[in-house]
Amino acid sequence: MSEMTVVHLMRHGEVENPDGVLYGRRAGYHLSELGRQMADRVAAHLEGRDITHVVSSPLERAQETAAPIAKVHGLDIVTDDRLIEAANVFEGKTFGVGDGALRRPANWKHLVNPFQPSWGEPYIEQVVRMMGALTAARDAARGHEAVAVSHQLPIWIVRSFAERRRLWHDPRKRQCTLASLTSFTFKGDKIVSVGYSEPARDLVPAHLLAGAKPVKGKAKAFGA
Repeated sequence: MSEMTVVHLMRHGEVENPDGVLYGRRAGYHLSELGRQMADRVAAHLEGRDITHVVSSPLERAQETAAPIAKVHGLDIVTDDRLIEAANVFEGKTFGVGDGALRRPANWKHLVNPFQPSWGEPYIEQVVRMMGALTAARDAARGHEAVAVSHQLPIWIVRSFAERRRLWHDPRKRQCTLASLTSFTFKGDKIVSVGYSEPARDLVPAHLLAGAKPVKGKAKAFGA
């Protein structure tokens, strides 16, 4: 009988970002105090689970989210560059509700094809690297469970691929809240189910929950 393995793709916790920029792959963005509480909450939630492997995106916010989980289970954090945030031409800029970004002519050339998308890393490239990271985590935790800390857009894209949905989508409708777990169950090498949970939901600001209506003045860093 094939062994069962679970890989939890976890989105990092809230980031200290007072200027509301799309920080993307930029270094120097760390968890806020609330983000650290989120990471601790998920670590406590997973404490009794059979976690034998913890892996993370190289970005600080992901590494800091993985740290309490690794500590609880007495593990070192493995870094996998394939778990990194999606590349985006708007990185370092504000790009939120009511900031006028869509009215700036300089931005229009990047918005011509939402199906690829034209403003950043192609969806299919995200699928390829995330599936590689997912299967590597599965192989490292065969018969047990792994946690892989990544970022909203790559997690949502690989889940959409696994569930055979189209890859282009409305960013406001991604089901991938801060510190959430998107859990892939494998039987042998095959994904047999995908689950989703939000152990730190009560700590997440209401305007950042999946499906929340955008609030002017509170930019939502899509793909963060």
